[in-house]
Amino acid sequence: MPEGVTKQSTIIQTLWNGAWIAALATGVVVWALILWAAAFHRKKKNSVDQLPPQVRYNLPIEILYTVVPVIMVAVFFFFTARDETAIMKVDGDAPVKVAVEGYQWSWRFTTDFQGQKAVTAGVPVDLSKQSLQTPQGPQLVLPVDTKIQFDLHSPDVIHSFWVPAFLFKQDVFPGNVHNKFEITTLNRTGVFFGRCAELCGVDHSRMLFSVKLVPQAEFAQYIKTQAGSAQ
Repeated sequence: MPEGVTKQSTIIQTLWNGAWIAALATGVVVWALILWAAAFHRKKKNSVDQLPPQVRYNLPIEILYTVVPVIMVAVFFFFTARDETAIMKVDGDAPVKVAVEGYQWSWRFTTDFQGQKAVTAGVPVDLSKQSLQTPQGPQLVLPVDTKIQFDLHSPDVIHSFWVPAFLFKQDVFPGNVHNKFEITTLNRTGVFFGRCAELCGVDHSRMLFSVKLVPQAEFAQYIKTQAGSAQ
């Protein structure tokens, strides 16, 4: 698998490409029919007819206009449902589990690895100090190229957990609703920005965080250190 590409992002990209190909093919057919109608069904010069030849009550054509769009929608639905099922499947065997709590207006991450836990929480960031070099807000540390299970919860309003680099976004609901999803992290280290993608109140824009991907050994040492300091 190419560097920086996850299984989920590959599925999403394939679905996206297929949708564009189908849309362009449909567009070509529609444009061809428009040009054909304009060329062959216009009023001829010096014609005594008030209107060009009209096609009315053509049952085969009307059936075609109905059946073809239904088939197209059914095909789109099939591939979308298939890929969504694969993307949202939770096996429950992820070695790292992260409880994500989105609250007005920051995040709390509880990372569970081999029975040890690390907790990090934040406050609304100061946007005047935010930059690409110095990300603010809580930082979630995860190992590279590893399956992670996220359990999302909110104590107040609907938020949305989004890390653009992962090509994945999931809403965070209040109440007893716990959304779970799994994703395999990128196979390269780095710091990646995250944010709330659901308008959740006055400080929504300040609800930022970051994800730091580190080698497996460094992640294990991080969890051990964090768990030890919490005792």
